[in-house]
Amino acid sequence: MPPKSRSKNKDNARRAKKKTSILITEGVDYVDWKDVNLLRRFMSDRSKVRARRVTGNNAQQQAAVAKAIKNAREMALLPYVTRITQQRGGRGDRGARGERGDRGDRGDRGDRGERGPREDRAPRGDGAAPEGAELEAVAPPSDEAGEA
Repeated sequence: MPPKSRSKNKDNARRAKKKTSILITEGVDYVDWKDVNLLRRFMSDRSKVRARRVTGNNAQQQAAVAKAIKNAREMALLPYVTRITQQRGGRGDRGARGERGDRGDRGDRGDRGERGPREDRAPRGDGAAPEGAELEAVAPPSDEAGEA
């Protein structure tokens, strides 16, 4: 049996060069929680901590960055969450959908006709029980001890 050739994995071939950390390139030896500009580079636009594979940090650097971000959040220097809202058009920007949006006109029932009264329950506001339903009369409790 011939020996199996060890070819490169497709994932490794895609990213041949390892990403270098910002901390190494700038020569930072201690990640300070007060250095907000540095910490923001390790956070996404929604204020999430970026992964090691994105930043190029090793395990110790990533732990130090995460700890510093948590401390800076606690001291209110960094946000916990940044909401990103999409700009929506006003009421006049409905396009070809019309006044009711894409739901159509609910007033016209088309070929279905008008609804009739429901047979399984009484009309609303009446308070009456449906036809054929019998209510059981319950007598109030008697106070036998008080009749002396």
